[in-house]
Parts: sequence; C-alpha cells; structure tokens
Amino acid sequence: MAPLSIRLLALALSVTALFTYSSGHGHTYDPYNDKARMIHHGGPMLNGTVKLAIMWYGNCGKEIKNTMRNFIKSLTVPGKAKLQPQVTSWWKVVESYQSMIPDAKPGKSPKIRVKVVKQSGEKTYKYGKVLTLQGHIPELIEHVTKGDTELLPVIVAARDVTIQGICNGKCADHLLTEDPHPQPYIIVGNPETECPGECGWPFFPGDMGPKGPVLKPPSGNMAADAMVVAFAGALVDAITNPMNDALYHSNKAREIGPATVCKGIFGRGAAPGNPGEVLTDPKTGGNFNAHGNNNKKFLLPAIWNPKTKSCWTV
Repeated sequence: MAPLSIRLLALALSVTALFTYSSGHGHTYDPYNDKARMIHHGGPMLNGTVKLAIMWYGNCGKEIKNTMRNFIKSLTVPGKAKLQPQVTSWWKVVESYQSMIPDAKPGKSPKIRVKVVKQSGEKTYKYGKVLTLQGHIPELIEHVTKGDTELLPVIVAARDVTIQGICNGKCADHLLTEDPHPQPYIIVGNPETECPGECGWPFFPGDMGPKGPVLKPPSGNMAADAMVVAFAGALVDAITNPMNDALYHSNKAREIGPATVCKGIFGRGAAPGNPGEVLTDPKTGGNFNAHGNNNKKFLLPAIWNPKTKSCWTV
C-alpha cells in the first residue's frame, strides 16, 4: 500500500484565495477583505483511507481525547439524519477536491476515510516539556509510527507542554520531517495555558483585534473544543497538500492551505473578532455549527469551497 493512504491523487486545481500582508510575520490572510491567488503546484493529495497514529503527549485528559476522537469518527459516520447540519457535510467539501482533477469520473467524489489506527501516550515527558521541530518531534514520530510510513502522525500536547511554532499564527499545523525521507505529520497545541487569547478563541477572549462575543464550548471544555478547531484545519491542509507541493497559495514565504485562508470564520456574518452566526444548544448553552456522531456537537472552521471559490461553513 502507498504511504499514508491507499493511494495518492494528483490534484489539478486553480482557485482564488485571500490575504493581507503583515510586515512583522510575513504574509498573513484576511478572509474578510483581501484577495490573492491560490494554485495547484503539481503534487499529490491524499485520498482513500488516511490512517492516523496519535501521540497524546503529557496528561491530555479524557475530555480532550474523547472530543478529538469523536470529531474524527464524525467525519465519516453521520449522526441522526434529522439533526442538521452535520460534520459529514463539512467533510464532503474536502472530498470534493478530487472532482477537480482532469479526467475525474463524474458524480459524487470518492470517500476519504480518516481512521485512528494507533494511539500512544507519553505521560513521563520523556522528551521534555518544550518540543522542538528538528529535535524532539522526529523522535516522537518514530516513537508512535515505528517507521510505518503508511501512518499520518498526530502529536497532541497536554496543557503544560509547549510546541515550537505554536501560537506564532497557528494553533495546530501540518508539517514535514526533513530529508532524506520526509513524512507529513500534524501537531496540535493546547490553549489551556499556551496562548489562550489566540488559540482558545472564540471560546476565550481574543488578545488582539475587535472584542466580539465569546462562545461557550459545545463539550463544556474550552481546550478540547478549541483543539478540534485547530486540528480540523490542519487535517484539511494535510489532506490537500501532504508533501507541500499540491494545493496552496502561491506565496514564496510559506504554504497557505485551503483551511488556513479562512481562519476566524465559523458562520454567516463573521468579521474580525466576531465568529459569525452559530447555533446554541438549548440544554447546555454550548455554541456549535455541526452535529456529529452519537449526539456530539462541534464548532468547525470555515474551509475553502472550490465550487463557490469562497470560504464556506456548514
């Protein structure tokens, strides 16, 4: 079987994305106002079955673990049909990128199934509490995959763990290990103590910009639901651009994927500091925009829709 999935699919796609320029942090993006160009760079995207190997680094707690696992299951296992909108509808837009390739078969795009096939825990902080991308992360990836290149590693941090690069514009990220055998992976920071004003928003007051409404997390746990938001975006970027040569913004500074360009949007009417119109659970008061499996509710980030060439939410 091919690494990371049953097969890799070349994506031929040219869409329009959004950006603003920030002299302090290179190119960032303002999905509310500015436009830039996003193109396909000739490389493959993932399809078939994407097998995740999750490393829970530190004492992540059952709320974070259960919320993230329930979200992953909800990508392809729908909840009750009468409950709309659903997480599966959000995922179908990600799957729809496959229909944009030349000679793609007409009709519904094939399923992209995301499955957790391996989980590991490291509560002893064997690699320390500050994880570096060049030093500790490759060791963690080897620890969780045992060299199996069919797996997509996901490193999830506990509240007292710092991951290099987290809080610097991203709260989770899709990256590659270095040559000679680069492997895609995802890292997810924990906003409970690590920059909650950036990575906990919209469930925590934002550090910068206009002060809009603060939402109540649908699971009752700010960190768990904010980590789902961050992980969901990183997963979409990993699917559409696993080797950093497929679908991303034509920007020499860094690759900007179809989830990253829509950062900060969760519903209609979104604006800086305002996540937009979302639903409220009448029983708990939790805010969400998608129903998942087993009556779970999630707040999902906007993603780029290749059909409408715009940021889209369920």
